[in-house]
Amino acid sequence: MSENAPKTREELFAFLDSLGIAHKTIDHAPVFTVAESVALRDEIPGGHTKNLFVKDKKDRYFLLTVEENAAVDLKQVHNAIGGSGRVSFGRAEKLMEYLGVAPGSVTAFGAINDTAENVTFVLDAELMREEIVNCHPLSNDATTSIASSDLIRFMEATGHKPLVLKVTS
Repeated sequence: MSENAPKTREELFAFLDSLGIAHKTIDHAPVFTVAESVALRDEIPGGHTKNLFVKDKKDRYFLLTVEENAAVDLKQVHNAIGGSGRVSFGRAEKLMEYLGVAPGSVTAFGAINDTAENVTFVLDAELMREEIVNCHPLSNDATTSIASSDLIRFMEATGHKPLVLKVTS
């Protein structure tokens, strides 16, 4: 595991501020599934995300960030993302080690903790058509809204070149 403690949401916000990225965060009760978060839609506009932390047969890790209601064919997605063979879900230990988050709090903002660039970030092209994208700020008790173009800028500033691909059906 990394010797550096995972970043806090305050450190995430300070990083976004340092990049000049506008962001707005709404605190709410913890949500662990897309179904639990549906009640928040009226107060939080924009595209809401679902995140799948997966690995391929060569133990390469990917985070697929898609629109919350989108379907991802796990038997075929490796073809779109350049994976070796079918993907399977990554273990919780690797999720914490690489992205600094626990299951239920998986987020594209985890890129801030992946300093060794162990994870390839994949943003679904359909989601990226949204002007605003909503992600957990490293914990599932809040939702942070940023411009989709700024999500890409954020990832690039963390040393990642996200792949913007159609990975949903």
